[in-house]
Amino acid sequence: MKAPLCTASLMLAVAASSALAQAPAARPVAGKPAPLSIEQQDIRAQLAPRNYTTLAAEIGAKVSRISVKPGQAFKAGQVLVSLDCSLQTAQRARAQAELDGAQKTHAVNKRMQELEAVGKLEYATSEQAALKARAELDFANATLAKCRITAPFSGRVAEQKAREQQFVQAGQPLLEILDDSSLDLDFIVPSKWLAWLKVGQTFKVAIDENGQTYPARVTRLGARIDPVSQSVTVAAVIDGSFPELIAGMSGRVLLAQPAR
Repeated sequence: MKAPLCTASLMLAVAASSALAQAPAARPVAGKPAPLSIEQQDIRAQLAPRNYTTLAAEIGAKVSRISVKPGQAFKAGQVLVSLDCSLQTAQRARAQAELDGAQKTHAVNKRMQELEAVGKLEYATSEQAALKARAELDFANATLAKCRITAPFSGRVAEQKAREQQFVQAGQPLLEILDDSSLDLDFIVPSKWLAWLKVGQTFKVAIDENGQTYPARVTRLGARIDPVSQSVTVAAVIDGSFPELIAGMSGRVLLAQPAR
């Protein structure tokens, strides 16, 4: 009855020796996991446009024409939205007519005052009337200028928030636009990296959507370290022009400490 027990013990000993031989030589200290290498750390970043904004109506009017569609490119200064401003046009014409009349009256009073044929009060009143008419015309011109909404920068339309022939109120969003000519990257790294991470440092970023890797460059380091996570924000930019990249794509930052 003892022979089987000896055989079983021998088999267990052989198995334990085999397991020890296959186990790694070094093990992490309990409670302190081995630090991840730079290749193992998953630092995520998302492409964001440098310039973006929402264009809104500055006056209440009907949308006459929207010259661009979502995804379409445009140039700085291009008219993107035109509003129906027939009322404002009529108000400007009236203001122009009032200014013309006020200026003629003031010119006559000025000549008569030189001949001492009109009183100082009447002359001053006509002068103030001309100035008021000029201010009314300037106001009408400023209002009419808001009927054409132009692009503040070159870029593309991200979203259209209004339709043609729709009446919009002042402040109502019309278009969301962005400048995708230069795409920024924002990501978070351990604060210890500040010992070697510098502005201007180059690295790579692997984009998930197309599986390609692109060059990037650090442009700005965060001004404050998060005391809880001991991390800091880093701003970078895609170094070059790549038409296939669009805002919102995300990827993995391949940033390694330079060799010493």
